[in-house]
Amino acid sequence: MTLKSTLDPRSPEYRERREAMLAKLADLEAEHAKALAGGGEKYVTRHRKRGKLLARERIELLLDPDSPFLELSPLAAWGSDFPVGASVVTGIGIVEGVECMIVANDPTVRGGSSNPWTVKKSFRASDIALENRLPVINLVESGGADLPTQKEIFIPGGRMFRDLTRLSAAGIPTIALVFGNSTAGGAYIPGMCDHVVMVKERAKVFLGGPPLVKMATGEEADDEELGGAEMHARTSGLADYMAVDEADALRLGRQIVKRLNHRKLGPEPGPVEEPRYDAEELAGIVPEDLKTPFDPREVIARIVDGSEFDEFKPLYGTSLVTGWARLHGYPVGILANAQGVLFSAEAQKAAQFIQLANQSATPLIFLHNTTGYMVGKEYEQAGIIKHGALMINAVANSTVPHLSLVMGASYGAGNYGMCGRAYDPRFLFTWPSAKSAVMGPQQLAGVLSIVARAAAEARGQVYDEEGNRAMREMVESQIEAESLPFFLSGRLYDDGVIDPRDTRTVLGLCLSVIHNAPVSGAAGFGVFRM
Repeated sequence: MTLKSTLDPRSPEYRERREAMLAKLADLEAEHAKALAGGGEKYVTRHRKRGKLLARERIELLLDPDSPFLELSPLAAWGSDFPVGASVVTGIGIVEGVECMIVANDPTVRGGSSNPWTVKKSFRASDIALENRLPVINLVESGGADLPTQKEIFIPGGRMFRDLTRLSAAGIPTIALVFGNSTAGGAYIPGMCDHVVMVKERAKVFLGGPPLVKMATGEEADDEELGGAEMHARTSGLADYMAVDEADALRLGRQIVKRLNHRKLGPEPGPVEEPRYDAEELAGIVPEDLKTPFDPREVIARIVDGSEFDEFKPLYGTSLVTGWARLHGYPVGILANAQGVLFSAEAQKAAQFIQLANQSATPLIFLHNTTGYMVGKEYEQAGIIKHGALMINAVANSTVPHLSLVMGASYGAGNYGMCGRAYDPRFLFTWPSAKSAVMGPQQLAGVLSIVARAAAEARGQVYDEEGNRAMREMVESQIEAESLPFFLSGRLYDDGVIDPRDTRTVLGLCLSVIHNAPVSGAAGFGVFRM
């Protein structure tokens, strides 16, 4: 059926919500600008004077003209001691008609060296590529590990090379285009890729540079002799192609992809129909106070094809909306929180719906706005634990692709039941209005206060009321800060904070990506406690 919107864009409530969202989007744009700035004007200018392109300029020349690029984790390292973006650009773009995972070092940020967040961001890119059968193109120019933080990089960092070999073993092509330094452990990036292009007189690939070789062996050698593009093309054989310049390397990269004969294995999309309601209105749906409920059908009406949504069990478990739709021609099942709290009926409804989606091999989209599962004597006695476990079991063992979008709150075990990061959705994005934590700040501070008061009384001590107020304020402030989307995105708990108005496009790109791999439902689930 076609959804009927009751949203009034002229109402004071809508205008207030929209203004709050636009303010958050302005903050988001300012944070994204930090990633775009790379290492800052000084290092960008120095890089350009060397006749080199910036990381995103390389990506732009690599991609098909006017094709989209879905950048991932642009706020990685936000709130840490490292620059926003973590010195690497990752994302999915189209090269010669093929969706590819692109990983581009940003040499303007500490020479493109890898810090702990670079490593985590690269791991996430590898996971996405493997699960969705995406060819990987590395745009390499890196000085290797950020040595002062080697203790956080060296041991886990070896996974970067393991991932490349596993991709190749799975029949997923890996490509390295080397524009500059690729030293020490970084030399294994081209060393373990299926296809390698090096730029003449620019690429330098070696395990040990001249100073290290001098110290280790006493041998005198220059950069070109140790790891120049010409040496690797003519002598070592590490380079499959030698490019005359950066533009030529990118041309060769496109040529390699063109000859991969890569084919999607998932079902083709059907006809596409635009929603009947304006996506611009998505900026005015979520209230500033997340305790105020909103109808997720207003969101669904603005992202699915033709605003058509066949709701499943509409009269049962009404604080969770479930149903079937198409998005950019792809069939999807949608689970969306309506009133925040998940009760037993909602959990059972979700479990059945997820089983049905697996039976029909239909991808699932989870739209989060939940404070978690209901607590209290009545609900505990009615079996909320086993019913919540039922839903979480279904999510955990479902094998159809999952996409998660956190629109509002995503607290407690509700985050798990709605396929939060721990449950490995193929992609997870958040809106600037989102918040996620073990519980709300006031609730968490209140719990700590009650426990501390009880402990003091048990010891026969007088409880410090002034200290209690200070503690609650401090905890509330901390949890509020740590539940905000920039903080969570900085730790790669999502794949990016997006403008609500871009939701249909982002989900459509993700659906296209996941259909590079076969789509199939679960053969069975664990034991359901009834």
